[in-house]
Amino acid sequence: MKIANLEQLKEIKARGLRLTYPDKIKVMVGMATCGISAGADKVYAALTQRIAELGLDVVLAKTGCIGFCQREPLVDVIYPKQVRLTYQAMTSETAVALVDALKEGRIYESQSLCRIDQEDFLVEGVVRPYANPHPPELPPEFPRYEDLPFFSKQVKISLRNCGFINPESIEEYIARGGYQALCKAVVEMTPEAVIDQVKASGLRGRGGAGFPTGLKWEFCRNAPGELKYVICNADEGDPGAFMDRGILEGDPHAVIEGMAIGAYAMGAKEGYVYCRAEYPLAIDHLKTAISQAEGLGLLGEKIFGSDFSFKLKIREGAGAFVCGEETALIASIEGRVGEPRPRPPFPAQSGLWGKPTTINNVKTWSHIAPIVARGADWYASFGSGNSKGTTVFSLVGKVNNSGLVEVPLGITLREMIYDLGGGIIGDRAIKAVQTGGPSGGCIPEEYLDTPVDYDSLAALGSIMGSGGMIVMDEKDCMVNVAKYFLDFTRDESCGKCTPCREGTLRLMEMLEAITEGRGQEGDIDRLIKMSELIKKTSLCGLGATAPNPVLTTIKYFRDEYEAHIRDHKCPAKVCKPLITFSILEDKCNGCQLCRLRCPVEAVVGTKKEPHQIIQEKCIKCGACFDGCKFDAVVVD
Repeated sequence: MKIANLEQLKEIKARGLRLTYPDKIKVMVGMATCGISAGADKVYAALTQRIAELGLDVVLAKTGCIGFCQREPLVDVIYPKQVRLTYQAMTSETAVALVDALKEGRIYESQSLCRIDQEDFLVEGVVRPYANPHPPELPPEFPRYEDLPFFSKQVKISLRNCGFINPESIEEYIARGGYQALCKAVVEMTPEAVIDQVKASGLRGRGGAGFPTGLKWEFCRNAPGELKYVICNADEGDPGAFMDRGILEGDPHAVIEGMAIGAYAMGAKEGYVYCRAEYPLAIDHLKTAISQAEGLGLLGEKIFGSDFSFKLKIREGAGAFVCGEETALIASIEGRVGEPRPRPPFPAQSGLWGKPTTINNVKTWSHIAPIVARGADWYASFGSGNSKGTTVFSLVGKVNNSGLVEVPLGITLREMIYDLGGGIIGDRAIKAVQTGGPSGGCIPEEYLDTPVDYDSLAALGSIMGSGGMIVMDEKDCMVNVAKYFLDFTRDESCGKCTPCREGTLRLMEMLEAITEGRGQEGDIDRLIKMSELIKKTSLCGLGATAPNPVLTTIKYFRDEYEAHIRDHKCPAKVCKPLITFSILEDKCNGCQLCRLRCPVEAVVGTKKEPHQIIQEKCIKCGACFDGCKFDAVVVD
């Protein structure tokens, strides 16, 4: 069936609602990469087998990640017209116990995370309650979804469907308002009107510098020529970042619909999703979604009976970080080496195969349908100042609750780390938070009340970037952190321009010398001078932002650099050449646990007598320190 109008789309929506909310118990398993890594595939297999053994008449389905990766594997049970219960840290054994409870007609209380009484159909602006008319009374182990600190301050626009639908079902996407915005744009709006809505919304690119999306679209539309392209940059390569992957795995149609709307607005007939090959599940879901959309006439010729036609293809990248830069990405799609080129001309003037091209990030495209459906004023009501709407972060590092979070721009770093993230592991003191991936900056604790927006982060020397957020505690060495991120960008440099190719190598050599006790007076000033030179003269954004971790760690943690250089000490006791393990005789009772754990037999001593460490043999692995139960092993 080819959908030609809104009425036919509503017919698919009705079918999708029956699939999403059947009249029997439905069990859903979070089967994104994070869930599978935690064992969700084994949980799904156990549920399948036990349901078959007991002959239960329930629906078993897969869904994407709801964001709480820390608690995976997650399993949901939807009781028709009653409530949805979410279970955390599930195993094959608890999965069997859950099915047994369903057979017996009782609520399974173990592994409880929360209850969900209603869902927000964001595109349509309506709330669909599970309970009718009142939710059942449940044990206190099931707090409401919106009361959990991890979810309480989130506003999900990009992630609106992740964890709520089967990402391989276009009917379920349509059930929650999918493709209504595309229909509205193509049937009711002119291309210029669509661009005006995006401009008025204040949406800025969610993949890097934050350029106004509507303005970029307008440049492309006004560029001369009949043949134009739109591209989705899904080449997510930042350490600790998995926002794009989560969206593509959990809701690929959100990106496809956004791209189709953008293509209509800019006059493009063809588009590409450039996704790194390391995301096989995301690519599989994209392929399925594109095929489904083509089958219903939502991609292809004369969409919704109009003169608008649009085809979408996938290009798999080989994992080069530099291909996240738009001109390098274009070169890779064309079959050339992924290297950036000087600009101008910008891609909106001369992009893919020399034609006007617009490139937006996964998160940017996923915002488009809600903006068109709900209006610019609705979207601009979220956020603050020049940073409107919401954005998705992968909150990782030394926080208790790691995962994907989507928050209105303007929320503070402190709120994200302590409210959503649940604070620092082990109640240790926070030291810094890095935003913007390896090209971002490290922000110290004293600035945690800074709003998370483009301008505020830039003022601190960091960037929004694609949305990575890595939290560090008192045990992290900031010189070593700078070295870690610089090593990544140095390794990922395409080598085309001298400032990036040679400059990052020289910076790396100095940082290695400092962390190995070979630092010299004047190294800090040399690091600053070379970093600023690299920023000013590099060909592309990768080189221009590569020194950010170095500059911000020097700016806010200069004392640590000085301790490494002048005192040959690492205050965080991380850099091995600058630390020494020793045993306190008055605390050592000769239990021999440290001696048994030492992999190189550097610990000597007899039972019930104080032990010693032979420094010439010690490799500073820390096994003795970690194993001692009497605080007898110290690090200096």
